[in-house]
Amino acid sequence: MTEPSHYWIINTRIPSCFIESTIRTQAVDLPLTPTLERDRLFPCHLEIKNGLVAAIVPNSSDSLISQVPTDSLPIIEAKQGIMIPCFVDLHTHLDKGQIWERSPNLDGTFQGALKGIYRDCTENRKWSYEDLYRRMEFGLRCSYAHGTRAIRTHLDCPPHQVETTFQVFKELQEKWKDKITLQAVSLVTLSYFETKEGEIFADAVAELGGLLGGIAHMVPELDYYLTRIISLAKERNLCLDFHTDENSDPTSQTLRRVAEAVLQHDFSSQVVCGHCCSLAVQDEETANQTIALVKQANVGVVSLPMCNMYLQDRVAERTPRWRGVTLVRELDAAGVKVALSSDNCRDPFYGFGDHDLLEVFTLGVKIEHLDTPYDNWIESVTSRPATLMGLLDVGKIAIGQTADLVLFKARSYSELLSRHQRDRTVFRNGIAIDTTLPDYAELDDLIFHGYE
Repeated sequence: MTEPSHYWIINTRIPSCFIESTIRTQAVDLPLTPTLERDRLFPCHLEIKNGLVAAIVPNSSDSLISQVPTDSLPIIEAKQGIMIPCFVDLHTHLDKGQIWERSPNLDGTFQGALKGIYRDCTENRKWSYEDLYRRMEFGLRCSYAHGTRAIRTHLDCPPHQVETTFQVFKELQEKWKDKITLQAVSLVTLSYFETKEGEIFADAVAELGGLLGGIAHMVPELDYYLTRIISLAKERNLCLDFHTDENSDPTSQTLRRVAEAVLQHDFSSQVVCGHCCSLAVQDEETANQTIALVKQANVGVVSLPMCNMYLQDRVAERTPRWRGVTLVRELDAAGVKVALSSDNCRDPFYGFGDHDLLEVFTLGVKIEHLDTPYDNWIESVTSRPATLMGLLDVGKIAIGQTADLVLFKARSYSELLSRHQRDRTVFRNGIAIDTTLPDYAELDDLIFHGYE
């Protein structure tokens, strides 16, 4: 059966943060229930034509189905289900994914995770072309089925691995370009950029169309390393993306040092910092000073609620004392762009996950208390990360925009965040896609069952 190119989706509810003010003002007399007022959901109908959103009609007493030409066009009845733009995943590690069974992190610690990746990638040299390609594409297939439109992945770049990893990334980027916009960030220690090899590597990242990035540590040379990577990024017109303060040490303030370096060197391209966990264990005055600098420097922050809750404050035979996440509410209140993302998936850094940003949002809401009111936090997995990735035409629902949408049966945030919503409908270019997830058995020949 051929999918229609022109149809209506009626009786849906879209978070108001995605609805232009000119459309919202058309519905000033819209009778909202108390639940809808609290959730800020906008009842409406959508006209889809040739893959684009052609019209958004408020679903009020004056503009019910009478304005929808039901006699001539197909209709999808949403039954008051919530609709959002497709997801955007700002911080992932596709190259590490799906290796838990062959390289488990049995003590669950951060050091255990580092050792697991080193063993898998460097000692055992498992990351061949075929191994990387199949595991990374498995992650892309999961993301696509769940409704993700764009992904930024950090790529581990030990010297022996770079050529293979970059080749696989380029091939997957080209193959998936019509389904998922894929960006790459280098993941190395910042000291590497001080070497001649690091400068050559920066050229390779630029040729790949990627971003410069790495892990910022509180070492005496940190400011020098930041000056160097900013200089390399300026020369190549690249953006920056750092791992910062992924620990519970209040003296770890690499986020602050990144913001200070951005301001000192007048770096105007986008900078994103991930994790920023130690911010939550610093005294209020120190944290507020850092947040003010982050805002001034226009640094975006991405919180990884699932991975950080999993790894941070893990001590054998002891219940964790804190949740491991950064100060997302305080950062947001200061005007910093805050996103939530998947991070690792079924690898030594996080033994779970399925590249489902609804799961990320659901757990983020619960871990970081982003509910009642939910306000516009749904933007943290859609429009905000899209902006930080420079994708200005992604993460929106607007007339003239591509109809990349996710429709849930849930009618409120309470329903949305209480069930897994596996029966969601994902529209790409206005067409409902097959949301069947890939079978883990496809990777069996790459995985050693049992532990080495």
